[in-house]
Amino acid sequence: MTIPTLPGIAPRTVTTNRLTTRALFSGPDDGAPVLFLHGNASSATWWEETMAALPAGWRGIAPDQRGFGAADFSAKIDATRGAGDWADDALALLDALGIERAHLVGNSLGGVVVWRLLADAPHRFLTATVVDPGSPFGFGGTKDVLGAPCFADYAGSGGGLIGAPVVEAVKTGDRSLENPFGYRSGLRRLVFKPPFVPAREEELLSASLSIHVGDQAFPGDKTPSPNWPFVAPGLWGAANALSPKYVSEAVPRLLAAQLKPPVLWVRGSHDLSVSDNAAADMATLGALGLVPGWPGAAIYPPQPMLGQTRVVLEQYAAAGGHYRELVIQDAGHAPFIEKPDEFNALFHTFLTSSRETVYGIR
Repeated sequence: MTIPTLPGIAPRTVTTNRLTTRALFSGPDDGAPVLFLHGNASSATWWEETMAALPAGWRGIAPDQRGFGAADFSAKIDATRGAGDWADDALALLDALGIERAHLVGNSLGGVVVWRLLADAPHRFLTATVVDPGSPFGFGGTKDVLGAPCFADYAGSGGGLIGAPVVEAVKTGDRSLENPFGYRSGLRRLVFKPPFVPAREEELLSASLSIHVGDQAFPGDKTPSPNWPFVAPGLWGAANALSPKYVSEAVPRLLAAQLKPPVLWVRGSHDLSVSDNAAADMATLGALGLVPGWPGAAIYPPQPMLGQTRVVLEQYAAAGGHYRELVIQDAGHAPFIEKPDEFNALFHTFLTSSRETVYGIR
């Protein structure tokens, strides 16, 4: 599927020592590099407006990450590495482009990759901007701000939580609004704050439907569990890679890293995808009676995703780093699309002030 790009956005196939994929570029080749990492069920397409709006002298770079878009379908996500495959792919892309240090931006799943990159290779990044990022402890099955699992096997996280109707909608390329399990409905209800409808909804929907489908891709495998909701993470695919079982191991290294680039955390006030009561959290669904057998809040409370992120960033700051949390009102999970002027004002100020006073460029 070929997705049209905006003026000023140049698509290119890039082959690294890890992955062949499509990457989008904006700005001059010698501009200050900004690496954009997209979220789950999306692709680099989601960053086009933000890239096109970068100030003069900045170079935007956005790859289709492993498991999405035009990335090589044969390159699978080893979930047991958490965000490791995506992080290593990002570093390999910078190497292939001859970029030593870059500014880093991630939304949702891309934010989880940012946490991993700051743990593994903080010396490669000048700043980090996370936009409605996944918790540093991953998605699902944890009960407190320190990421403690509800059950030892991390039941309630991973690919087994994705319902068959959602998988079928992706397989058939369902673009209807009527299907409550389809991605158009999901974008309008769960990603963007109603009644917002993006101008490039068709392109964004095409990007969402470009997620790779298969036994080792979407929705991923699963492991039966004796614990509610009776499924634990498997070994392959994005949903399993985001399980706290695999993601949370990077948190101590993130906090222990000697170099700590400054972090800007921007989130929408009405984000239903990443919150302290997220719409897809099994505890949220269980409390509503939509998933039978919920054991109650004492055993399986909603994951405090915002609280977890805030605690980790407070520890990051206490260990020598710096972060700032900013909320964009009346926006959902993608404020860079919903409120671009407001987002860009915050983002550009962070980039330019960091360029002048924190590290310098190149």
